[in-house]
Amino acid sequence: MFDLMFSPMNIGTMTVKNRVVMNAAEFSLGQTDGTPTEKMIRYYEARAKGGVGLIIPGICRVNDMGATSTFTQLSMVNDWQIEPMHKMAERIHAAGAKLCIQLHHPGRQGYASAINSLPLVIPIQRRFPGVMDVMFKATPLLMGLEQKKICMSVQAPSDCELSAHGATRIHAMSHRAVQKLRDDFIAAAVRCQKAGVDAVELHATHGYILQQFLSPNTNLRTDEYGGSFINRMRFITEIIQGIRTQCGRDFPLIVRLCADEMYDRIGQPRKGYGLETGKQIAVELEKLGVDAIDVSSACYDAYNYWLEPTSFEPGWRAYLAKAIKEVVSIPVIAANFIRSPEQAERQIAEGYQDFVGSARNFICDPDWAKKAQEGHPEQIRRCIGCLHCIKSFIENATVGKTGECALNVAVGIEKEYAEMPQVGEGKPVIVVGAGPAGLSAAITLARRGFSVKVLEKEAKAGGQVNVAAAGPHKDKLHWCIEDLSREAEALGVTFEFGKEATADALAAEAPYAVVLAAGGTPLRPRSIPGVSQPHVFTAPQILTGEVALKGKKVAVIGSGLTGLETTEALNEAGNDVTVIEMAKTVAPGAWFQFVDDSMSRIKPYGTEFLLNTALCSICEDHIVVQDQKTKRRSFLPFDNVVLAMGVRPNNALQKQLEDKGVKVVSVGDAAKGGTIGHAVHDAFNKTLLL
Repeated sequence: MFDLMFSPMNIGTMTVKNRVVMNAAEFSLGQTDGTPTEKMIRYYEARAKGGVGLIIPGICRVNDMGATSTFTQLSMVNDWQIEPMHKMAERIHAAGAKLCIQLHHPGRQGYASAINSLPLVIPIQRRFPGVMDVMFKATPLLMGLEQKKICMSVQAPSDCELSAHGATRIHAMSHRAVQKLRDDFIAAAVRCQKAGVDAVELHATHGYILQQFLSPNTNLRTDEYGGSFINRMRFITEIIQGIRTQCGRDFPLIVRLCADEMYDRIGQPRKGYGLETGKQIAVELEKLGVDAIDVSSACYDAYNYWLEPTSFEPGWRAYLAKAIKEVVSIPVIAANFIRSPEQAERQIAEGYQDFVGSARNFICDPDWAKKAQEGHPEQIRRCIGCLHCIKSFIENATVGKTGECALNVAVGIEKEYAEMPQVGEGKPVIVVGAGPAGLSAAITLARRGFSVKVLEKEAKAGGQVNVAAAGPHKDKLHWCIEDLSREAEALGVTFEFGKEATADALAAEAPYAVVLAAGGTPLRPRSIPGVSQPHVFTAPQILTGEVALKGKKVAVIGSGLTGLETTEALNEAGNDVTVIEMAKTVAPGAWFQFVDDSMSRIKPYGTEFLLNTALCSICEDHIVVQDQKTKRRSFLPFDNVVLAMGVRPNNALQKQLEDKGVKVVSVGDAAKGGTIGHAVHDAFNKTLLL
């Protein structure tokens, strides 16, 4: 069915059993001393057993002082790290995959808070493992000092501009420091080879230090490591030559290359380098003896063009890989926002790439490759591009927790999830609501041996996701409902649609427990005069098409993600939109990538944002707002008002059921409004306790 994808191919002297590569994605699964934990090994072992041919774990630092991006990433700085890496390699090999370690240094995108703390903590942590907990408690303080620029500066090729996301202070590396770092990369590769690792990959994309040396935007050096193209290539050239000298020509070497820095995509076309330079770099890398090129793009300044949110179309950047493949004869690996085996097979067949790379596909479903190879691609749990993985990783990394997948609650607890105690004994449980929280609860309970029935008042599953997926460019969000529903049905969960749940009816069935996952109701605060007038609508009414406005002057109240999606929809329908937001920033608390993504489509319409502004009242043809700072009130004329102010939990049944002696728990939006990831994980965690 997918003959090309599951045919073997060589990368140098390494034979990979198929064309499926798990690209690196850091998830904070290691220890502060840089060694893999049992949790990390099981995580990658599950992906190897799931059919992946080549696994590239998260970033591996090459020195402890300046190369740190997280406190719990892999490290190959010291000889004593060889044996722990060897153990992981053996486990990955036994599970059927090859192992490639990605050597990395963040440069200007690093965290200065680790420069003094990590080298101090590592020797202590090796003797007293509990010190990790102390360090993580101190991390918020360290990060706070960094934000105030009370910290060491991180290394960069030159005294260039700061990254959009990363260090608050940088310094240009001395000539001696450049050569020291070159030797660190080489020494780390030697240790990987001694550990039985099959290959190493140099991370020269996403804005990290190797890309920084290649880019004229960040490499402003005037010595032999800067200036001309050849000089900017010199740093990575000397690393490659050193690895070849120390490890031999037979040790496979891959470069993850930024083919295009994508500055033109964010309105800065004269910065950095584009695809033509990317092709030129690829040609030079092949001349240097690199065995494969792993094509990617962009940096932290253009975050959405290497780690795409859901609005991007699968395969949108496949042209980059094809352009590189046309100028080199070595294998090309590329992610290309691939979301289905059909797409993967097609892009190999059409000559875009030789190997199919992805991280998020295998985070979301460790058996992605196995299901495709066995002829059941319809069983794959698809990544919806919700970015819960990167958001949770960044938020959790500083407190000693791992990253999460919105839809795969087993990440980091693979063994525990597979061995969940079967305590249900067929006892009946009723789940009210078939949104992501209800489906997650149903799956968890069914896996634990309960007999599960889901009641949904609407004619189909989805809940609030049906609203979110109706927003502009958000249709892929509904994949999670389709996939979770199918998984629940396969576990024997039954569904009754079009049925309103009542306390009396639920209690009459004498269930072991009831899980309330009825979502939330859009807020219409009664404290705001005029909120119930006929020209006032809620965001879901606009997004689902229940209400169609065209050529109107519209005020959207609230600039959260729902407010931005509603604004997009209203703009596209030809309305003149103004957004009213009480906070000082657009979409406070929302993940910045989604804000950047929506704003890139909103800005061309000239939409006005009134920040730090509160809605006081709604009248027939205007609204009254108040500046939060000056307390001055203004009268603004509008035809319509759309409320995007969040949701109120639908959990009235909880007390009614408790009064009848029924065991009940509310999950997802029925407990507290949040994201798809919040709903899925909240339901999983709470139903584990039933």
